[in-house]
Amino acid sequence: MAGDSESVPVLETPRLRLRPFELSDAPGLHEAYGDPEAMRYWDFPAHASLAETERALRWVMKHNPYAYGVWAIALKDGGRCIGLVNYHHREQRNRRLEVGYILARRYWRRGLMTEAMTALLEHCFEALGVRRVEALIHPENLASARLAEKLGFRRESGPLRDRLLVGDTFQDQVMYALISRSPQGQ
Repeated sequence: MAGDSESVPVLETPRLRLRPFELSDAPGLHEAYGDPEAMRYWDFPAHASLAETERALRWVMKHNPYAYGVWAIALKDGGRCIGLVNYHHREQRNRRLEVGYILARRYWRRGLMTEAMTALLEHCFEALGVRRVEALIHPENLASARLAEKLGFRRESGPLRDRLLVGDTFQDQVMYALISRSPQGQ
């Protein structure tokens, strides 16, 4: 049911639990959302306060599997929220959606986002029956582009000029896509 965090399935990886967000995750999420370096390629500016992240978190917790889904990335060791993965702009008729992800900077370069995104992609292809997953990536975001390519995405177009308005600045984006190889995604 939309709005019911219980409908967000828990996804497990060797080191992570992707789970529904809780209000107590605000400090962990703010470590990413409040960091201008982590947010420099995101689709809104870094949050100035924990209160701003708490407001955003209340919206994030309104799960609507027909349009979007959002998971807290939590370490199995301790359960601390260290970021998020999501799908959005889901088009059921076309069996496509877009994905997004962010991780607190102190957890970068450990392979954690590869684990998290692998679990999310499996969920999208197998449980949601998606055929095509897209990722819009800023042309200068080389780490995100490398992650997408490592996961099997291919660059399809771009830069798409002035695709996103972040604060008062337009940003270009590059389209990456991954097509399901499973019989279910045919």
